[in-house]
Amino acid sequence: MTFTIPAQYHQKPLKVFLQAELGLSARLLSRLKATPDGILLDGKPVTVRATLCEGSTLTLAIDTPSDRPSGIVPTALPLDVLYEDAHILVCNKPGNMPTHPSHGHYTDTLANAVAQHVRADNGFVFHPINRLDRNTSGVVLIARHALSAQRLAAAMLHGDIRKTYLALLCGEPTAHEGEIVTGIRRQAESIIIREICSCDAPGASRAQTQYTVLGAWEPDDNRLPPRLCLVRARPVTGRTHQLRLHFSHLGTPILGDDMYGQGALPSLIERQALHACRLEFVHPMSGEPMCLTAPMPEDMRQLLPDFLSGADTYG
Repeated sequence: MTFTIPAQYHQKPLKVFLQAELGLSARLLSRLKATPDGILLDGKPVTVRATLCEGSTLTLAIDTPSDRPSGIVPTALPLDVLYEDAHILVCNKPGNMPTHPSHGHYTDTLANAVAQHVRADNGFVFHPINRLDRNTSGVVLIARHALSAQRLAAAMLHGDIRKTYLALLCGEPTAHEGEIVTGIRRQAESIIIREICSCDAPGASRAQTQYTVLGAWEPDDNRLPPRLCLVRARPVTGRTHQLRLHFSHLGTPILGDDMYGQGALPSLIERQALHACRLEFVHPMSGEPMCLTAPMPEDMRQLLPDFLSGADTYG
C-alpha cells in the first residue's frame, strides 16, 4: 500500500506519520517491522526513525498475505458481492451459510467463498467486521487488509457502524415502536446459549435494541402462528444473539428461531426469519460515507401479505 508524504510531515520522523496520520496499532507496526521490505521510503527499506520529505513515497506491506497458514480452503461457492474495492468487500450472505469455518463446516462458509473470490493463497486472512449467525442472512462487511480491519474494528467498537435488520415475529409487540434494554450473559454451562438478565448481574453485558413495527397480520396458513408482524430493528449494541433474545423477551420470538423461539418450520422457512438488510459506515481509507443494502430473501418475502410487499423496509 502506497502513500505520498504531505507537507505537514516534512522533516518529521516516519513514526509520527504512521501513528498520527495512519493510526497504526502497535501490533500492526510490529508486523511491518518484522516483514522484509515491510517499510519502504522511496523504494528503500527504512526504520520508523527515518526523516520524511514532502512528496516522498511510502510503501507499507499491509496487504501482504500472512506467512502463517489460515486453514481456510478456497472453495467455489456462490457469492453475492454488493460492493468491492482494494480495501473492503461487502457481501450478501445467504441464510444457510456460516460466516467462518467451525466444527463440521470447513469448506461451506462465507470465508471459503471469499478466499476463492479474491484468489487467495494459503496466507489468506479473513477479516469479517460484523458476524452473522449461520441462519441469519444479509450484509457482511469484510476488510481486505490489516489496516482496513483495524480501522473498521475501532469504528464497530465505538458504535460508528449502523446496522439495520428485518425480522418476522410470532405475535406483535405491545408498542408500535420502542427500545429494549437488558443485560445479556452466557447461560451457565453453555458456550452458545445466552440469557436475559439485569444489566448489573454478574457476567452481564448491556444490550440495547431499537425497533419499529412495519406491519402485522393474521396469516391464512394454519401452519403459521395466528399473528405475525414484520419489524425493522437496529441493535445499538452488538451482543451475541441480541435480537433473537430481545424479541423473545418481549414474548414475540423471531419466526423459525430454534433456540429462543418455537423452532423451524421446514415446510415454510428452515431458519430464523432474520435478515441484515442495511449497513452504514465510513470507508476506512477514503472517509466516504457508505450505505449498503441487501433485499429481503425469498424465504422471508413469500410469507409477507400483499400490503407489505412494497413497504419501505430500510427506513
